[in-house]
Parts: sequence; C-alpha cells; structure tokens
Amino acid sequence: MLQIQRLSNEEAAILLEGARRKSLEIGVPMCTAVTDESGHLIQFDRMDGGKVSSISIAIDKAFTGAVARKGTHVYNQLCVPGKGTFGIHITNGGHFSIIGGGLPVTVGGVVVGGIGVSSGTSDEDLVVAEAAVAYFRERTGLAE
Repeated sequence: MLQIQRLSNEEAAILLEGARRKSLEIGVPMCTAVTDESGHLIQFDRMDGGKVSSISIAIDKAFTGAVARKGTHVYNQLCVPGKGTFGIHITNGGHFSIIGGGLPVTVGGVVVGGIGVSSGTSDEDLVVAEAAVAYFRERTGLAE
C-alpha cells in the first residue's frame, strides 16, 4: 500500500502568503498556484493587477513543478532541438511548462506539491516562487 504525502490547505496558504509578500516587495502583482503532489490545484491567488493570461500559466507551472519534480526553468534549458527532452512542453495536454517560475515543494526529500508563479518576467516569477518556498520552510520548520 502506498502512503501519499501532500500539502494541506493551510500549508498551501502559507506558500501563497510568501509569494504575495515577495510580489509586493518587487512591485509585480502575480498569479500564484499551489498544487498537490500529483499536480492538482489546491489553492490559487490572483493579485490585483495580475495578468489574466497568467492564470493558466501559473497553474501549469505548479503542475509541472509537482509532477516533473524539477523547476520549470530547468526544462527551459533542456527543451531545445537536439536534446532528448525536446517536445516535452507539448505533453500532458499542453500543461507541461518550460517557463521559469514553477517549482516542486519538497519535505524530507519527498515532493508534496508544486508552486507556480506568473505575471512578471520568468526571472521575476522564479524569484517569487523561491521566496514562497523559503517562507514556507521558515513558517513550518519543515526541512527540504
């Protein structure tokens, strides 16, 4: 029998709070999605001014972070013609994202969810996602 570890709603809210704090700090209103370990949406936040087009992008980034177990920025570097992963961005019904800003959320070496951030540049999105995960660790005391 498998035992699944996943983020709770309370923990997802902490990730959203961390993302919101960093977004305010850098002055870029973001759309942020948090998924469980299988890529299904737990919570979502669109700040005032967050781009409408970024809603689905944030969700796809969180999905990718969770199910691929790597940051979306990693796949951006790997998904180029001639590489073995080229074309991965059109898998999973087009929900696999290679745009920076999606990360897995791990606890004790186990992926328990994903976070996706969108509305800024991919670099800004990644900074906010990383800050959200750091805030999550600080608030929960859970180790990576």
